[in-house]
Amino acid sequence: MTILLSDPRVSAVPVRDLGEPLVRLDAELSPSRQLVRSGLAERLVAADAALPPGIGLLVVEGHRPLAVQRAIVASYTAVVRAAHPGASEPEVHRLTSRYVAPVAVAPHVAGAAVDLTLVDACGDELDLGTAIDDTPEQSDGRCYFAADGIGADARAHRRLLATVLGEVGLVNYPTEWWHWSFGDRYWALATGAAHALYGPVDVEVAA
Repeated sequence: MTILLSDPRVSAVPVRDLGEPLVRLDAELSPSRQLVRSGLAERLVAADAALPPGIGLLVVEGHRPLAVQRAIVASYTAVVRAAHPGASEPEVHRLTSRYVAPVAVAPHVAGAAVDLTLVDACGDELDLGTAIDDTPEQSDGRCYFAADGIGADARAHRRLLATVLGEVGLVNYPTEWWHWSFGDRYWALATGAAHALYGPVDVEVAA
């Protein structure tokens, strides 16, 4: 059964922050120069280097300020309430966490997560089955990493992502094929680590 970020087991994981800084990814890896913890940045560079010739990683989002995370939670909670009018508030909270993490445990807020995809040598995105950030409602569940209903190319590309990112220690959030993290509470629970390495970082950094 999929463990969601709203699961109490995630929030129960202790955090012992390593104090690593947020660093900007190189433009080759992230044209928007997204911020992530330095340990995650090193792992992304290694994963990118392990891809077959002509294929690269494209990181579209990294660290999120707390205010941004809160706004996304509020916006998608409204979507969930509209799509599931009979759901209780605990169920709305659970359903919302399929797509956006509760603020207290959000991997992006810790600088520990990225949203990414694969691109070809021209920088064009490969087929991964859905667009990045498609909600479960928009994609009819195909945003789930192991979803049925995607083509053979998309399945192969998802497996390739899992191979190179898994080899450098990242874990996937299974409701979002594009979301991978290292060092956060969800990562710790998924890998059996005694504690998370990164906690929330609420900073605005100039471009």
